[in-house]
Amino acid sequence: MPVSKTQPSTRLRVMSVHKRFDAFKALDAVSLEVNAGELVCLLGPSGCGKTTLLRCIAGLEHQNSGQLLIGERDVSRLPPQARDYGIVFQSYALFPNFTVAQNIAYGLAGDSRDVIRRRVGEMLELVGLTGSEKKFPGQLSGGQQQRVALARALAPAPSLLLLDEPMSALDAQVRDHLCGELRQLQKRLGVTTLMVTHNQDEAMLMADRIAVMNAGRVEQFATPQSIYDNPATPFVAGFVGRGNWLAFERNGERHAKVGGLNLSLPANTLSGARGRLFCRPEAISVNPSEAEENLFPALLKGVTFLGNRCRMSFEFEHLPGQVLLAEVGAQHLAGLSSQHIWVALPPRCLQVFG
Repeated sequence: MPVSKTQPSTRLRVMSVHKRFDAFKALDAVSLEVNAGELVCLLGPSGCGKTTLLRCIAGLEHQNSGQLLIGERDVSRLPPQARDYGIVFQSYALFPNFTVAQNIAYGLAGDSRDVIRRRVGEMLELVGLTGSEKKFPGQLSGGQQQRVALARALAPAPSLLLLDEPMSALDAQVRDHLCGELRQLQKRLGVTTLMVTHNQDEAMLMADRIAVMNAGRVEQFATPQSIYDNPATPFVAGFVGRGNWLAFERNGERHAKVGGLNLSLPANTLSGARGRLFCRPEAISVNPSEAEENLFPALLKGVTFLGNRCRMSFEFEHLPGQVLLAEVGAQHLAGLSSQHIWVALPPRCLQVFG
């Protein structure tokens, strides 16, 4: 598809940005770098600072200190219109009295009519809405409105695309479909993209890297797989996905006591007399076919059917009162003949936090 304007590939650098609202510290020395053509998600709970950071980058809020660079340009104190970005808001912010074509053309003021008409046609084709140029936003579905907002943001060929929870107003099925479409489009254009979301599935599905934020700080900035498999802090471990926690007392270099259980720990674990063990539910082995380390008798408390998998709650016989979770394939249920089971916590799947 011929395109009259192309999205240049550039990087974004956030350097020790601080932001306060009166006594509230919204951003606390936040630093990160988004590589050219990369899609990075800011992920975290409400109030963690992710939207404030995006608004500072956009120039809609002004940081108290720190630098913001788009490419080699220091945009820290520039007004929004001078920063060369496109933005899609949670509400889409389309003009209800403008047609689809007029909404997309809004950022192309100053170009000739022929250039605008050609660019609007290219953007409609890009987002799969050719033929809808004369419709008004109220005549479109939520997913279609989101596409129009995206086309409007991309029409001026910005060097940076900012997305502020663009899928949150959509139902789950439409959201999953559009996440895939948006990711393919972003890769095709190669536009550097920063997206705010509180939805872990969106972040895992779309991002090259995820910055997990908490209380105004970036707690971990890594690939989705690294964040899930190797969370850097207890907050990241607890926020991303599900997990089991066990308080322990060390009784050897690689051994720990958890209630009435003696567990082998992974090699090269943190030192310290006490701490907490973290384990993902799907890493737990239930009635393993072969002997494994940390294998103990347990009592099955309940099973939740989740389609292609089942979530089992159980208690170790020597650790009563603490319910843990395991996730197994649905076919695994056929092998369960009683509530008495054997459960293994493989050392390789345990992570030690002090």
